[in-house]
Formats: sequence, C-alpha cells, structure tokens
Amino acid sequence: MKKLIIFIAFISAAMYMVSCTSSTYEEISAPVTNPTYTANVEPVIKANCTGCHSGGQYPNLTTYADVKDATQNGNLICRIDQTQACGRVMPPSGAMSKQTIDMIKLWQTQGYVN
Repeated sequence: MKKLIIFIAFISAAMYMVSCTSSTYEEISAPVTNPTYTANVEPVIKANCTGCHSGGQYPNLTTYADVKDATQNGNLICRIDQTQACGRVMPPSGAMSKQTIDMIKLWQTQGYVN
C-alpha cells in the first residue's frame, strides 16, 4: 500500500511539472479589438522604439503623426513583422509578440484611431 501511495504521488508530481508552461501576459490576455494610438499603440512604441527613435534619429517615433507616417509608408510594420525582408528587424532587443504586432496592424486597418 505504501508503494502505491508513493507511486501515485510521483505520477501526480510528474504530471504537474509537465503540464506547466510559461506564458507572458500578452499570451493570456484578450486581444484588443478596437485599438487606439493613445491607449494601445503609444505604450508599445514608447516601451520598444523611442529609446532610439526620438529627437534626431530617423525615423522619429515620438508623436502620433510620426508613428502614423511610419506605419502608412510600410516601414514600421515591415520592421516589426519579420515576415518580409526589409532591413534590420526591430526592436533589436527582441521580437514583439504576434499579438502586439497584430494589434498595430489592426490599428492601421481601422484607420489610425487616435
């Protein structure tokens, strides 16, 4: 009986360890369906882009107009999307999540709501 209890405990622990996965907040949160620049896009740009793309750095991504222009001309989406060969992938610190990229594309598709 003691061996059976130990065996069940071992199997339970093994199943628990195998079932655990690491997820980011973005992976478990609901996707944004009506993104706006101020609420959704701007925080992503500030966190990932303006450290380098501000002031005299081209492209400047510090304002709504700057980000809208970079998105309209295709450069921003191309650089973050990584599905096209358009130069260096951004941000250099690591790829944005697919959910974040899709949210920026949706903002574009829905007319760049501020």
